[in-house]
Amino acid sequence: MDEENCSTVAQFILLGFSDVPELSGVLSLLFLLIYGVTALANLGMTALIQVSSQLHTPMYFFLSHLSFVDFCYSSVIVPKMLANIFNKDKAISSLACMVQFYLFCTCVVTEVFLLAVMAYDRFVAICNPLLYTAIMSSNLRMILVSGCYLCASMCSLIHLCLALEIPSFKSNVINHFFCDLPPLLSLACSDVTVNKVLLFVVATFNESFSIVVIFTSYLFILITILRMRSVEGRRKAFSTCASHLTVIIVFHGTILSIYCSSTSDNSGDADKVATVFYTVVIPMLNPLIYSLRNKDVKGALRKVVNSKIYSQ
Repeated sequence: MDEENCSTVAQFILLGFSDVPELSGVLSLLFLLIYGVTALANLGMTALIQVSSQLHTPMYFFLSHLSFVDFCYSSVIVPKMLANIFNKDKAISSLACMVQFYLFCTCVVTEVFLLAVMAYDRFVAICNPLLYTAIMSSNLRMILVSGCYLCASMCSLIHLCLALEIPSFKSNVINHFFCDLPPLLSLACSDVTVNKVLLFVVATFNESFSIVVIFTSYLFILITILRMRSVEGRRKAFSTCASHLTVIIVFHGTILSIYCSSTSDNSGDADKVATVFYTVVIPMLNPLIYSLRNKDVKGALRKVVNSKIYSQ
């Protein structure tokens, strides 16, 4: 590496979608619309679960945290992305860049673990329905959710500390729309093998652990459903799991393609599109998938709306 081309960096330039300037207007309107729906749907879902007594169950407790995390990590990414599309100045300070990465990483890893916890919750509900309330007590729910946030914060902190140790960069131009770790490491002048290996190992471990929990839970769920004699019982069981499985497949599919590949620099157009999908689109889809396929949510929403109308 030519040391003359290396220097400390006070700010980075996020290229974003500057390679397609003719689409900037369309992209800005599209992302603004998606973010508006994301914020409304996720905050609405969280509020509905809080105010509706019929949704005060373990499943919806976890769903409220999933909605909160979706709103948070979309908010960490999209506002700055929209600002960069509208403005010619695409700079972000190195401190803000690191903070954005830390918050984003924390939210995404939290969601990875939350989806696994929700799979375990479905396993207990379907395979041990009589003991469901006793097993998924308020104490256990708080421990599981706190564990998701704590583990995610620690994983992100490790990556952040190693990234802060990078002394210089060959360029301050990041070919991405936010401060993700792989494209940032590709600009480092120093040896970042440890960073890349740790990223690969941690991401693979988190994904593997989550997928094993999910696969094991749904394997037992499938066995239990197939043993049911009631057709209505089978239909209801499949219905309660379909939404969760849809979210899992879409979310984990994109994560695996980006972070669990040791050769990915996350700088190509394909990776950029995939990243847009799980940082912008999936947070919007999650509450819609759960609400549109869930009679309890739709019933609770109608009840809340009707109570507001009659109270006036």
